[in-house]
Amino acid sequence: MSNMQTLIDVQQLSKLYGEFNAVKGISFSVQKGALFAFIGNNGAGKSTTIEMLCTLLEKTSGTVSIDGHTLGTLKGNEEIRRTIGIVFQESILDHQLTVKENILHRGRFYRLPKPILQENYEFVHQYLQLADIEHKKYGSLSGGQRRRADIARAIIHKPNLLFLDEPTTGLDPLTRQFVWETINRLRNEIGMTIFLTTHYMEEAANADDIVIMKNGEIIAQGSPNELKALYAKDYLKFVLKPTATIEEVTPILPGIPQKQQDEWQVEVASTVSTIPVLIQLEPYIASFEVIKGSLDQVFIETNIAGEEN
Repeated sequence: MSNMQTLIDVQQLSKLYGEFNAVKGISFSVQKGALFAFIGNNGAGKSTTIEMLCTLLEKTSGTVSIDGHTLGTLKGNEEIRRTIGIVFQESILDHQLTVKENILHRGRFYRLPKPILQENYEFVHQYLQLADIEHKKYGSLSGGQRRRADIARAIIHKPNLLFLDEPTTGLDPLTRQFVWETINRLRNEIGMTIFLTTHYMEEAANADDIVIMKNGEIIAQGSPNELKALYAKDYLKFVLKPTATIEEVTPILPGIPQKQQDEWQVEVASTVSTIPVLIQLEPYIASFEVIKGSLDQVFIETNIAGEEN
């Protein structure tokens, strides 16, 4: 990622509501073309941060540059709005208009010339597979169909940066898969940068960079692998043969085994480090499983650490 350009640069960004400090001087950057995951529990300050970045909420202090434009100036905010698209958690489209009417109405908001608007509509029509829903009223659509229309509306002006606020919450697995296929195509085919908030840690696992927030502060940031190396643990789980005892195998193990029902579990330094251990264990075990540290574990560990500080 080192050879990539910075698209978003945030320095000491804060937001005060009277005495309440919702965002406490956070700093991070997002690289052009990246999938950036912004994670935290409700009340962590994620939505407040995004609303500030999207010019919907005035910042209290700090500096933000998005695609070379300075947040907080009249000209800067105007240019930022042109360069970003937003898919909100809640629907904002007109329920009485058709999908096509909603999308074209949004396109006109950007004062796109008619030929460009038509060209862009063909682009979103193809990417979001709108043929079956474009002439239906938005209010009559299912949750998955609405999400396709929401994304189409957000990218009608072909933004450089797309904010997705929990885009797959409440969707069935098939629609979630389609949304992710679309996101990946937008990144890979036209280089769109994706700024994602999600509660699904398996979605964050695909990100280039992750920021975890709690109580208005950043408590961890890095790539998925960097965060897992810092906060997650790998485990070896195994079931003993009826003829074997735990006392026989304990000297072979890299740590103290813990029993879970009919299985034993021991923490290991890495998944690869279990290979020589398993060779020695082979005469004693009926089955085994090596569990790699997960981002769920990262989220839990960083939040616990945040409470201890």
